[in-house]
Amino acid sequence: MSAHTQTAEKGQNTTLLCQESYVCSGTDEAIFECDECRSLQCQRCEEELHQPERLRNHERTRIRPGHVPYCDSCKGANGNIMHASMTGSRQIAAVRCQVCKINLCVECQKRTHSGGNRRKHPVTVYHAGKAQEQEEEEGMDEETRRRKMTEKVVSFLLVDETEEIQVKNEEEFIKKLDCSPEQHLKVVSIFGNTGDGKSHTLNHTFFYGREVFKTSPAQESCTVGVWAAYDPVRKVVVIDTEGLLGATVNLSQRTRLLLKVLAISDLVIYRTRADRLHNDLFKFLGDASEAYLKHFTKELKATTARCGLDVPLSTLGPGVIIFHETVYTKLLGSDHPSEVPEKLIQDRFRKLSCFPEAFSSIHYKGTRTYNPPTDFSGLRRAVEQQLENNTTRSPRQPGVIYKALKALSDRFSGEIPDDQMAHSSFFPDEYFTCSSVCLSCGCGCKKSMNHAKEGVPHESKSRCRYSHQYDNRVYTCKACYERGMEVSVVPKTSASTDSPWLGLAKYAWSGYVIECPNCGVVYRSRQYWFGNQDPVNTVVRTEIEHVWPGTDGFLKDNNNAAQRLLDGMNFMAQSVSELSLGPTKAVTSWLTDQIAPAYWRPNSQILSCNKCNTPFKDNDTKHHCRACGEGFCDGCSSKTRPVPERGWGPAPVRVCDNCYENRGIQLDVAELPSDEEGGTLIARKVGEAVQNTLGAVVTAMDIPLGLVKDAARPAYWVPDHEILHCHNCRKEFSVKLSKHHCRACGQGFCDECSHDRRAVPSRGWDHPVRVCFNCNKKPGDL
Repeated sequence: MSAHTQTAEKGQNTTLLCQESYVCSGTDEAIFECDECRSLQCQRCEEELHQPERLRNHERTRIRPGHVPYCDSCKGANGNIMHASMTGSRQIAAVRCQVCKINLCVECQKRTHSGGNRRKHPVTVYHAGKAQEQEEEEGMDEETRRRKMTEKVVSFLLVDETEEIQVKNEEEFIKKLDCSPEQHLKVVSIFGNTGDGKSHTLNHTFFYGREVFKTSPAQESCTVGVWAAYDPVRKVVVIDTEGLLGATVNLSQRTRLLLKVLAISDLVIYRTRADRLHNDLFKFLGDASEAYLKHFTKELKATTARCGLDVPLSTLGPGVIIFHETVYTKLLGSDHPSEVPEKLIQDRFRKLSCFPEAFSSIHYKGTRTYNPPTDFSGLRRAVEQQLENNTTRSPRQPGVIYKALKALSDRFSGEIPDDQMAHSSFFPDEYFTCSSVCLSCGCGCKKSMNHAKEGVPHESKSRCRYSHQYDNRVYTCKACYERGMEVSVVPKTSASTDSPWLGLAKYAWSGYVIECPNCGVVYRSRQYWFGNQDPVNTVVRTEIEHVWPGTDGFLKDNNNAAQRLLDGMNFMAQSVSELSLGPTKAVTSWLTDQIAPAYWRPNSQILSCNKCNTPFKDNDTKHHCRACGEGFCDGCSSKTRPVPERGWGPAPVRVCDNCYENRGIQLDVAELPSDEEGGTLIARKVGEAVQNTLGAVVTAMDIPLGLVKDAARPAYWVPDHEILHCHNCRKEFSVKLSKHHCRACGQGFCDECSHDRRAVPSRGWDHPVRVCFNCNKKPGDL
């Protein structure tokens, strides 16, 4: 027995041995299985055991290769008929208890041998061969075979309560469904009020009562978010949703989530246990139909084109089955047999002014439950009949289903403000349209959600009003408007045909200009000595536009003459500084060597730090130790102390780390400075004093320069004191990392993120100027 158990646990088909041990002591191969004896028997034991008259009629079956007996408990032995009826078929045994002398399947072993002393009973493990499994499957009827196909189905969370998809990609979606990527599927979803038994309905309609979708008798809803499972029998994706009218947060987002599920479904079951059909049912379906046609039809078409789907997504909504279960009242239409229930439902929609035009069909299926359990056979037949109809909604691959859900989630997502939550409709427009509000007039944008990701601007059907705070006026050329064109123009410092310096000169003489791309310069603010008219009265028209959050606004002060002058001066100063850097370094090094004490090493001979051996670059500063005279970097010669033996005292001076630590060692008399060296030392001290004085002067000049830069800053630029890090790479600005303004958006960037050059006519920069990385990617004129 032990040898049989070990090999069987390894998953190998082994020879079954006699379980009676009546004649053979359990060593012979089993030849027969006796149902009444509930054991496998060899030839000798079978003959001896069945010699008595009362045992001769036992039903015995000859064992085939790879045979495994049935579970004795599932057969109804020992009064376990209830378990046999629950399982619906005889289960193959997994083990044989050597003490109880019975064969048990996995479920029966857990039920009878999981606790107490029976848990310690030794067992023999069976392993069913493929031949027997195939034989068992061939012997099953159609209903049993379908039950077996759904035994391993499990559900998974598809979308959580915050509208976040919990499946990363198509591959994971297909893996969790456990189906072929090439399999063509349909989608069936269920809706209804919380507590009406939606999950229970799906379990009995598609999975023969198995709890694929969780059910619970508790008051709290057991289904949160959207759950999905694959029905391998009917080749459909079954989706369970959260109930309506439940106690939940983010009610508006969860309601919007229901419409996303409805949009990808081919068939929708609306489950209700009300004795009479309430108006909420018709209101829900009517509002869902209106929102589907208004917001989702266009998006599904765009998804088909954007994702390149081989199977077009139907713009006509799914079919609907209203599953109505009553207890005390009659079903719809039973009082008037001549009237079809579907016609009565259409009349109810018409009376409530709800028009379910988006749905391809609406069917009614009712059942009256006099005594539990509920009969789902009628609903099952109706669902199968609708799934066979491919005239409106055709099956598609699971990857297409995932792409459609992902596209709808990306488009219609984000929080819904409390003030936009409507209670008069299940699916108000605010759930699917942009939540931006004009800062000037307060009207909302009418575009769909997240339209900015595709570069589509905000839009409102109502007219805006002027606000001095935002200066939301837009100038258009009057001459072009009279010719049928609408061309926007802006006041700026100089014309596009003027060079930068000539434009500044003209600006100083005749003021700002308004230039039209078609008509040229149409206005100068100081063109005449007196009598200059306002451009609004002469050459431009004024329109008022909306001010949306996050936009640049409508500041028309594009007079950037002061900043252009500073840019020119900075460019000249930088060029002179870069060209003179080499000669200046050489002259400075030579002058330093001329006034240096004799014991100092000349600058030309110092190529690296005397301590850390770091090579000196062109811009690096060399420092001499006042004690030993060698050259060091700033880090290796940062300490100070008096060096009276070299004539530096009593004030502390720069020394290297080694001389600072050996401060107690005195120099020999021969090393003391001579009179000539003393004169040189005085010259060196004077030179250092002059350098410190000039450095202070330069630092003092930087302060008013910063004030000038703030005064010259264009109005749309972000002030320097508000810019703490690069707007793109988020690097913090410091002394070594300079701030640069993008001439298009006015934000602050580092040099790496704003090294591109491009003209910005809308801001008055007609020649290539500094722009950031993001603005440079924008098509068309800036």
